[in-house]
Amino acid sequence: MLCCVLVAAAAYGFSKHQAKKYTATASLVFNSSQLSQQVAGLQAAGSNETQQAVQSTNVKLVQLGDMAQKTAATLGQGLTKGTVQADLSVSAQGESNIVNVSATATSSTLAADIANTYAEQFVSEQQNSNQAYYASALALVNKELAALSPRERASTAGIALENRAQSLGVLAELRSGSVQIAQTASVPTSPSSPKVSRNTILGAVLGLLLGLGVALVLERFDRRIREPKDLEAIYGLPLLGVVPQSAALSDSGRSRQNAKGALLPAEAEAFHLIRAHLRYFNIDRELHTLLVASAAPGDGKTTIARHLAGAAARMGSRVLLLEADLRRPTLAQQLEIQSGPGLSDVLIGAVPLSGATQEIDLGSAPVGGSGGRMLDVLVAGAVLPPNPGEMIESHSMEYLLQRVRSTYDLVVIDTPPLTAVSDAFPLLGKVDGVLIVGRIGRNRRDVAERLHETLTGAGAPLLGVIANGLKSGRLGPYGYAYNYAATGTRRPSADAAAAAASANGAVSADEPVPTAKGPSQREKSRPWRRMLP
Repeated sequence: MLCCVLVAAAAYGFSKHQAKKYTATASLVFNSSQLSQQVAGLQAAGSNETQQAVQSTNVKLVQLGDMAQKTAATLGQGLTKGTVQADLSVSAQGESNIVNVSATATSSTLAADIANTYAEQFVSEQQNSNQAYYASALALVNKELAALSPRERASTAGIALENRAQSLGVLAELRSGSVQIAQTASVPTSPSSPKVSRNTILGAVLGLLLGLGVALVLERFDRRIREPKDLEAIYGLPLLGVVPQSAALSDSGRSRQNAKGALLPAEAEAFHLIRAHLRYFNIDRELHTLLVASAAPGDGKTTIARHLAGAAARMGSRVLLLEADLRRPTLAQQLEIQSGPGLSDVLIGAVPLSGATQEIDLGSAPVGGSGGRMLDVLVAGAVLPPNPGEMIESHSMEYLLQRVRSTYDLVVIDTPPLTAVSDAFPLLGKVDGVLIVGRIGRNRRDVAERLHETLTGAGAPLLGVIANGLKSGRLGPYGYAYNYAATGTRRPSADAAAAAASANGAVSADEPVPTAKGPSQREKSRPWRRMLP
């Protein structure tokens, strides 16, 4: 559409700034010369030429000679032979014997004068040529008559020769010719060019074709993922949710209010929907540790992990947000908390887990609960190790995961991009599930396909995909919950849906999870650890 509008506008502007030109047309009609020859008593020559050949001959005949020079000399006004030839066009009219002589000029009067003068000069030239022809023939006949004796002149042949001489004399005096002016050129009232409307329409059509070509080329060579359904097709996983593009998420962590995870209802509802989908797409699995990963940097996996953990913590669960990106950590800056001590300090044994974990107050108490909603955060650390991959793969990391798994209802792990570094691969087999975050309009298909092959080969417990950064205007069928929440009306909560699922024979979210040592006191108070909080 952009190409269509731009090319049409360019055609309109170019046509408007062009000088107006006017075209006038005079018509010539060619007659057969056989009649004149018969009148003159001459034997008419047969012709095998087709009508098309005759037309081509007539057009070429009009273009020959020095008619342009004579027209320029007759009209003056600074005209030259070259300008007259440039402004003149000669063409046949259909399959008739009519030839059109058209002249184009910036002045309507001048265009008519050029066409009429040229036609008149050509007719006059043809008449002079015919007169010379008949005069020559008359001289030849008179010479033959002079050579005859009186007896021969009185004979039938002599009388016929005298009649021929009389006819030739008449034709020579009449100045007849094989071409006449059928119609003189009138002064045009409207310009013949530029045709603004026609040029604008043609420009729009050309721009549309150009735009379609550009779109096809971009579609062919642009390997970016355009729709959430593309993520589903590439990874072969269900779409757990669509996170809309918004300033609140893009600027998260830049204010204390954002640090507490306060989002607009529309943005917050997207994460509650992801949480609910996780519970019911994996109803027979225990999901205590979730790894949030992405194919490339900038996909928003840290933001997704942070707000997903916050959504679970607001429902009254005890949640740990663990930053396992030991190369480029950003969580401390987003949440405006201390950058250390953190995970790296815990893994080397410098600081205990309780000393490195920081609490964030998310706000009001959960429904039916007491106290504030708290989220525990374990950042990467202030001093990053030189061997992050080895530390993630160490026994200390495995022991830490076992410990937090038994301590928290849910552990959300933020990792570095899987296609950039291999640090997070040892964690794939140590977590209950892996969420893949893809940014719409940025992720490349080939990179996502390569990551899917790697994860499948590694046997990672893939749960689903999350589409991030979809513009609100393109949400379409994915934006029902987003638009529904934006109106201020809340959809039924995930817990209400859980009750309905239990009534239909599904495993209830309130069912306690049996353990080898029996449920702890905290587990009894939170009997829904059977599934993801």
